[in-house]
Amino acid sequence: MRKEKFIIIGFIIMSFNSLYQYSWNALEPLLREGFNVSIVEISLGFSLFTIFSSGFKPLGGNFADKIGPRKVALLSSILSALGFLGTSFSPSVYIFFIFWSLGSIGEGILYGIASNLAVKWFKKRMAFATGLVSLGFGLGSTFANPFILMSGNFRLVTLIIGLTELIILPILSLLIEYPKLESGKSPKEAVLSRTFWFIYLSFVTATIPLLVISSSLSIIGKALPFQELSILISIFPILSGFGRPIFGHIADKLGVIKTTVIVDIIIILGGASLLFSQIIPAVVIIGLAGGAVITLYFNVSGIVFGTRYSTVNNGILYTGKAVAGFLGSVIFNYIFLLSPFLAYLFIIISSTVGAVTLYGIFHHAQPAEGSSQIRRGL
Repeated sequence: MRKEKFIIIGFIIMSFNSLYQYSWNALEPLLREGFNVSIVEISLGFSLFTIFSSGFKPLGGNFADKIGPRKVALLSSILSALGFLGTSFSPSVYIFFIFWSLGSIGEGILYGIASNLAVKWFKKRMAFATGLVSLGFGLGSTFANPFILMSGNFRLVTLIIGLTELIILPILSLLIEYPKLESGKSPKEAVLSRTFWFIYLSFVTATIPLLVISSSLSIIGKALPFQELSILISIFPILSGFGRPIFGHIADKLGVIKTTVIVDIIIILGGASLLFSQIIPAVVIIGLAGGAVITLYFNVSGIVFGTRYSTVNNGILYTGKAVAGFLGSVIFNYIFLLSPFLAYLFIIISSTVGAVTLYGIFHHAQPAEGSSQIRRGL
């Protein structure tokens, strides 16, 4: 088959990956009721997902770049399925946390491998290809969420999801491969670069609004009618998914870095909508733009540091999602309980830091830190 097959494989893998993040709003009330715990307690599950998903991505990416992605993807597929299967049979919330964390490790590594299939194989249209693969990260939950919301019990749906993953993901893993000839900076060279850590800061702060909506939409929208809230929970992954190839296509035309700054600014507007109690516009704006943020930052990293070690370099960058996940779930929920106004202000400030930081570092790019690649990205 031609290299386009990797877009299809990556898309399907991402569709399953999305269930850990974009089905959380549908699963969270069922988990909270099933384990009889508070909102803050169950929100730890989402934080654990972001921590383990992000934290193990560099390790998995390092092995994938060095020995090839197949064996790494196969093991990760089993772990991802185990997360849902274990959830189905968890007798307590603490056992759930353990299985959810194990599944999140598999999801995170698979996410890195799937997205880097596009980064590595489609250098000329990197942003659009990555967007198409990541489209699955939205659409997967779109199909699953209505069934989860109607189920009334988390055990059956997580069992079905886990068994389906256990069958499909290992098969797809055996079809994965990376191109042979690539160039780029090693992880050591990347992390010793000042530019990398400014990109990291920008990524963390720009991602917080997306993770707030992903983890806390059921709380933010509690005043909405149940049917309206259910529709928002269902369409949010669609918006996030379709935003990725749309902004990816724009980025290939306009420049990846310039487009990423624009997307960051759009997210600020979404946060401002929440401040004025415009929940539906906020969900639409943050969904479309926020979904594109992660893939665009992967492309920024690929442009600046090359693609030879992009799985591990992007994996290190992706650990910022763990930081953003904690800030966007546990910290946001804590602030929200004190004052919704302050919580929404927190979203606006964080996304503003993301936009300003990214614009600042590339507007004043230093020659020693890859300005030729940066200028092409602009």
